[in-house]
Amino acid sequence: MPYSQANSEQPQETFRVGVFYDGTLSNARRNVDVTIADGRILSIEEGAEGGESRRKVPCMTPGLTNAHVHLEASGEAASQDAWSRSSPNERVIAAVHNARKSLYAGVTSVRDVGCSGGSAMSVAAGIAEGKIEGPRISAAGAVICMTGGHGWFLGRQVDSPWEARKAVREQLLAGATCIKFIATGGVLTHGAVPGNAQLTPDELHAGVDEAHRHGLRCAAHAIGTNGSKNALRAGIDSIEHGHMLDDEAIELFKANGAYLVPTLTAPTCILEHAEDGKQPAWALEKARVVAREMQVNIARAYRAGVKIAGGSDAGTPYNFHERYAYEIELMHRLLGMSPQEALHAATAVASELVGLTAGTLAPGEPADLLFLERDIAEDLGTLYRPLAVMKNGSRIFDRAG
Repeated sequence: MPYSQANSEQPQETFRVGVFYDGTLSNARRNVDVTIADGRILSIEEGAEGGESRRKVPCMTPGLTNAHVHLEASGEAASQDAWSRSSPNERVIAAVHNARKSLYAGVTSVRDVGCSGGSAMSVAAGIAEGKIEGPRISAAGAVICMTGGHGWFLGRQVDSPWEARKAVREQLLAGATCIKFIATGGVLTHGAVPGNAQLTPDELHAGVDEAHRHGLRCAAHAIGTNGSKNALRAGIDSIEHGHMLDDEAIELFKANGAYLVPTLTAPTCILEHAEDGKQPAWALEKARVVAREMQVNIARAYRAGVKIAGGSDAGTPYNFHERYAYEIELMHRLLGMSPQEALHAATAVASELVGLTAGTLAPGEPADLLFLERDIAEDLGTLYRPLAVMKNGSRIFDRAG
């Protein structure tokens, strides 16, 4: 039988929830009854007396949305080398495996912001058709970069505004539902300097305009200051990383309503494993430079009111798809977000950016649910070990049976 994400014949179920987070910043509710039917939330009501037969859930949150993943990468220590040694078929297999691991960790929607050969689009279609398990996927296809730029080995290289437009059209034809531009160098491409701008302002303007004409949202890999501002002035919807932001860039975020996806996990995991001897020295040195800038600049942007959307850059070295909870932990620990604010960034805000669901729990919304052992306000680490995960009202797994 094919895997089914939603079943129109699902029986109505009601759960008695001790602490209920709806994904917004509204106060957590206590002792509520959540009823689901036909894959959606039917009602959320104050708990009535009795209800002894109802499933007791200590804490409930929406399913998580990871706004920055690379499904065909699996956390290999030397990412560029690992990619060059893999075949297209192996990358599709890896993407299927990593999609499943994400879902079982409570991630019910992801945005894949760079793949080769359309692997993420193929996996997205397989999931949507009920053939394989996984989260909903919005996929960018090949990243659009300058010739020899960051990510060239899984990118579409361009060298003019018209080539940027054509590259967007090619991704649209291949089934992309968002577009990713490379505005600066990066850590994991040999020779690329993270602080240096790459695609030109004219190329970014042309590419973003073309994508927006077709209704596609745009992300920009941007670590360096000038490249970030180039992308923001071009009308980009989100900056990925943004670790070297200055005050002018922060004002551009706010003026444009753009999102910042800080991917705190990526450099953190690289440096946590710096002594294992498996990572290239050049990547470690670049990660050290980025990490020195990251915390202070992202925290400043957050305090200034920039919209922070959760995204981990899963697939980069030691950054595993099933550990999205670490990004939420780092938003709390490094940026000073409360546990609820970090959850909000990884549900409602990330979902608003990705555009697949609202990422909140309300009547009529998909029944994407995490059952947790403890209140996240007391133990944010409870997100690493959900009791159960539901997507569209279907149980993905349930430790309580």
